[in-house]
Amino acid sequence: MTPNTSPPPETPFWVPDDVVTLAVPAFIALIIIEMVVVRLSKRGGYEAKDSAASLFMGFGSTIAGVLTGGLYLFSALWVYQYRIFDIGWTWQALALCFLGEDLAYYWFHRVSHERRFWWASHVVHHSSQHYNLSTALRQTWTGNLALSFATKLPLFFIGFPPAMVFFFSGVSLVYQFWIHTETIGRMGPFEWVMNTPSHHRVHHATNPRYLDANYAGVLIVWDRLFGTFTPEVDHDKPRYGIVANLGTFNPLRIAIHEWAGIARDIRGAKTVGDVFGFVFGPPGWTPDGSRKTSKSLKAEWRASQRGAG
Repeated sequence: MTPNTSPPPETPFWVPDDVVTLAVPAFIALIIIEMVVVRLSKRGGYEAKDSAASLFMGFGSTIAGVLTGGLYLFSALWVYQYRIFDIGWTWQALALCFLGEDLAYYWFHRVSHERRFWWASHVVHHSSQHYNLSTALRQTWTGNLALSFATKLPLFFIGFPPAMVFFFSGVSLVYQFWIHTETIGRMGPFEWVMNTPSHHRVHHATNPRYLDANYAGVLIVWDRLFGTFTPEVDHDKPRYGIVANLGTFNPLRIAIHEWAGIARDIRGAKTVGDVFGFVFGPPGWTPDGSRKTSKSLKAEWRASQRGAG
């Protein structure tokens, strides 16, 4: 295939280079407002050390993004030179790119829960046992190194300009900030299509009913379409964190604990198949089944529900 050396089409209007950075003042203001609401309403909660760890992880993620973001940019531009179409900045293209980016995010997010290699980066975001707006800032330091952007590369191959894809990725992250809260309840028909705090509380919960569900970025329709949607129910209040909580607020341990766990398991592996399973199997996989995976935990829960019935 011959590379297409023509430059990406110019944008006919101003598109911010970094939507997330522009939104940071709003993030801070909303966290302060939520703290006040939580104090007055007693709905939700903040823990000083936990929130400080989340903020530090967010700061570290920004630094890591600067240091490793070139890998994503290089990959995007390399794929884009072999694009099938030259897609311009039309309203139709913007709509399709938004849908394509959101679908790519869904699959990245799902794989990040179902395969341990990518979970090792994503687990950082789930490591807090609290659920508030500061939790949204608890982000990975190793995502780009783990090629977490791989599901978006087909968008560049199709021909969507890199700046367009990056813009909608930023929009998705900004949108997802506000859904990390317990101060907002159900939102009626809005929840049929859009991701909401209720849907995302389910995603962060460790209750067996809720494991591995609601991977949406902006649109919940992907979960409904691919069978991963689970509604929040009043009689099963979400419990947050990870199946084996860390018990520490140390940012370095939060950032690399699962990578260290993979390394320990590889050292003890007896076969090549075991190595592959420890790296690319579901989180919790072991050759003898001595640990629990999300699938086995949900199966046990369903069996207990049938027994109780």
